[in-house]
Order: sequence, then C-alpha cells, then structure tokens
Amino acid sequence: MYIENVPNRSSKPTVLLRQGWREGNRTPKRTIANLTHWPTHVVDALRMALKGKQLVPKDERYSIERSLPHGHVQAVLGTIKKLGLDTLIASKPCRERDLVVAMVAQRIIDPCSKLATTREWHDTTLAQELALEDADEDDLYAAMDWLLKRQKRIENKLSHRHLGEGSVVLYDVTSSSYYGRTCPLARRGHNRDGTKLACVVYGLLADPAGRPVSVDVYEGNTGDPSTVPDQVDKLRKRFGLSRVVLVGDRGMLTQTQIQTLREYPGLGWISALRSEAIRGLLEGGDLQLSLFDRHNLAEITSEDFPGERLVVCYNPLLAEDRKRTREELLEATENRLQKIAAEIARRTKKALTAGEIGIKAGKALKQYKVGKHFKLTINDSGLKWERNTESIERETKLDGIYVVRTSEASQRLSAENTVRTYKSLSLVEQAFRCLKGVDLLVRPIRHRTVDHVRAHVFLCILAYYVECHMREALAPLLFQDEELDIARQTRDPVAKAQPSRSVKQKKASRKTADGFEAQSLATLLKHLATRTKNHCRIKSDDCPITFVEHAQPTPLQQRAYQLLGLSP
Repeated sequence: MYIENVPNRSSKPTVLLRQGWREGNRTPKRTIANLTHWPTHVVDALRMALKGKQLVPKDERYSIERSLPHGHVQAVLGTIKKLGLDTLIASKPCRERDLVVAMVAQRIIDPCSKLATTREWHDTTLAQELALEDADEDDLYAAMDWLLKRQKRIENKLSHRHLGEGSVVLYDVTSSSYYGRTCPLARRGHNRDGTKLACVVYGLLADPAGRPVSVDVYEGNTGDPSTVPDQVDKLRKRFGLSRVVLVGDRGMLTQTQIQTLREYPGLGWISALRSEAIRGLLEGGDLQLSLFDRHNLAEITSEDFPGERLVVCYNPLLAEDRKRTREELLEATENRLQKIAAEIARRTKKALTAGEIGIKAGKALKQYKVGKHFKLTINDSGLKWERNTESIERETKLDGIYVVRTSEASQRLSAENTVRTYKSLSLVEQAFRCLKGVDLLVRPIRHRTVDHVRAHVFLCILAYYVECHMREALAPLLFQDEELDIARQTRDPVAKAQPSRSVKQKKASRKTADGFEAQSLATLLKHLATRTKNHCRIKSDDCPITFVEHAQPTPLQQRAYQLLGLSP
C-alpha cells in the first residue's frame, strides 16, 4: 500500500490510500480510502509507517529546551562581516571589538539604552553568536571608551574606502535633544527637534551615495558655519585629499566660509544663494525672468560673485506651494492680530498701553515669520494693521526660484549635474531621519560625559552605515524604488521627482516582482526573527546528548538571505 496525491485543477490535491500489484507488464491499483480530509501530520505519519519506518512519539525522543529568535541576528551580523566593518573597527579579534559589533547590531535590531541592551540580547542569539553572555553595562561603557579612541582610525579607513581625489563630499549638520544636566556639550541652541531642551550638535560627512564617512559632535549652541573649517582640515590633513568638492547648504557655506575655502587650492564647493542675494541679482539685472520662458534652468554670472558659476532654477510647482504657504501664514497672523484687537476692546476698566499692545503684536508677527509683510499702527486706543503689498509683491517675484552656486568649471560639472549634486544633500537628510526617527533612535541622549555622548553618536553612525547597505541590497523586497539611484543621475534636476513605474506598481499592489508581500526594513527584520535557533536535548539516560537545530527558512527569508549574499 502507498499514499498518492492526485492533482486537481481548481482545488487542492486529492490524497488517496491505494494498493498496487504486478500482473505481467501491468501494475493495477485500487483505492482503499480517501484521506483528503485527514490532517497533514497524520497523513505524513501513515506514509512513513507504510515505508517501514519506526515511529516514536517526539516527546519520548527529544525535547526543545530553548528557542531563540535568530534570523535577524544572522542577517545583521552577516552583513557586518560581509562589509568588513568588524575589521575596520579593529584588524584583530578582541572582546572590545565584539562588544562594539554587538552594540551596532542591537541598534539596528532594537535600539535601546546600554543597560537594556545587555538584557535584550539575551532574548535573541546575539550574545551567543559573539560569546558575550557574561557582558554587563560596565563592559559596554568600557567598549565605548575604547571605540572613541579608535574613531579617527576607523574614519580614515572609511575615507580610503569611499572617497578619493576629486570626490564629491556631502556635509550637513543637525541637533538632538539632551535629557539631563551633566554633559558639557548640552547647550541651548537651535534645537531641530522642535523642543525647548538643551541639545547636542553633530555634523555628518558622507560620500556621494550618502554613506557616512565621519561624524563630529559639538556643543548645542554651535552655529552650522563654524563647523566647516574642521571638515576642511579633516579632508586635507587626516584623509590626505587635496582635491575634493564640498557640498553644503546655504546656511552652512555662507559667504564668509566660501571666502575661506578659496584659500585652499584644489578645494571646490557647491552651495546655494540666500533669498536676499537672489533679490539683489533680480534687481541688479543679472537675473532676467525671461530666461525661464523655454527652460527651467539657466546659467548666469554676476560681478557680485566673481569666479563663480550661478545656476538659476525655476520650479512652477514650488512657486505655487510657496504662494499658498505665504497666504496661509498671512491669514494665521491676521487671526492672531484680530484676537489681540478683541482683547483690547474688552479691556475697558484697565486698558492696555501702547507698549503692552506692541509686545503682544510683536509676538504674533514673530510666530509665523511674516511680520515684514504687515504695517502696524499702535497707540493707547487700539491696534490697526494692513498688509504691505509692496513687500509681498517683491517676494512673489522670487517664488519658485533658487540659485545654486559653485566654484567648479563647466568642463568638470555641467549646470544640470551641479543642481543634481547639490540636491544629493537629501541623502544626508535621509540619514538624519533614520538616526532620529524610528530606526536607530540616536535620541534620547542620556549619557553624562562628553566621551560617552560622542561614542554613542558614532555607534549610531556605524549602525546607519550597515543599515544603508542592507536597504540597498534588500530593495527588491522593500517599499523602495530600485531605480532611484539611476534616476537621480538622469532625470530633470529641477522638475519634481517622479517615482518609477515599478515602485508605483509595488506600492499599489503591495507585492514585489517576485510575488512576496512588500516590506519595510523593520517588518522584514521581524519576519527574519521568526527563524529560530532551537537548543534540543535527546531523552536518554545512557546518552544525554544536546544539539542545535535551526528552523527552516521561509521563502521570504530565503530570498532575503540570497539578496544579502548570505547562506541561511
């Protein structure tokens, strides 16, 4: 007897118990029973019994003593090893290197405090894989001190790997809130988190693809432009690069900083003009709006910016957006002023003085930053206002216009590629979103010493280095545009970026080209975590053997490992 699966076109296969025998050259068979509705494990057991195999209840043969999530740990550690990040941290294996690698991996898997880290990685195979079961938070802090001493050496290796003579270097600065009162780096400054807490400033240097190369941490009240000389010194002296192109936004590469950069031969730069400078070009006649009658991009020169190329861009969608935003801010400001006028009318017994009215009106104008577009009349009897139409019209002329400035000659960098290169700063902004968002959680920063804060930020940067490579490799499984890197080099540099047809299809169907459910990196890591590492023990008084058995990977897990270049 044997079990046969009979396929059906429109339903699941029929499972039949059959008997067969030989009659000359023929093999007749008959059906004894239909097993289609039997549970699968019962059918499998019967199939093994018919093959003459002895069946023993699993509870009498072995037991699973512990089952730990393993697949996501394998993916992250495998990527770290494939990237050679462990050897970048230290060329020779040591316990400190393993602790740093474990903290980087934990930051990707489930970012948490150092104390929580030593507890979390016992609930996965991370501590086992790196033989760190006995590590505590003191060991982690000691490893952070060890890492900080090696930061310059690691950054030099990353620079040698990703930068070279003539490379484009992206640089931007952000800040994060500090929770505490003991760290000298925490200062009141421009907190980009939007909170009123003291903050810490850090600047990220990246290669043209947005991969992090170096990070510096500054006091929270440090201005963006003042960090530029450190980066120039680093590029020229530490990294040994005499010819690079530094890309920074207009708030960082100010006119003063650009004058300083001119003193370094071989050091090029790309930035943008502020609105005041653009208005000066328009009023001085160097910038003609007729340039945009046919094209959205034009290259001009000006005596106010000697030795520079100015690439003027006009985006009508951006112009419409700025017009709408300005009108909304003007209306919001008028609503605030109306409330102040109503309060003045109510205060009949103790009227507001002109000084008190001025303070309230000043706060209203400052809130939405459109005070220059209003004319106020303030006296002891009330408050009157009107829109400054001349100011509004003057600003309207600049809607949708921005100017990219560079020191690079047109033979090396065309006008279109100049704009594309400047817009590649968005890759650094993407890194900041990953660091400060839901992925790596550089904040909250609670470390008490300067060294630990700097080591913590550097750890997060190393984690992002691994994550961005994982995102690139796993793009076919993620809600990510696989054609984006190519599109950045070929699409219209001024017009609004459009997603590719493939990513539109992926997002609409929520299916990948391989037929898998499209994932975010977080959900994919969670799915990989369901592949467990099982510690088993054979139940025998004579031979109590233990062994490890890994769960078989699902098709999605198998595909993820394949894309990462790993063997499950």
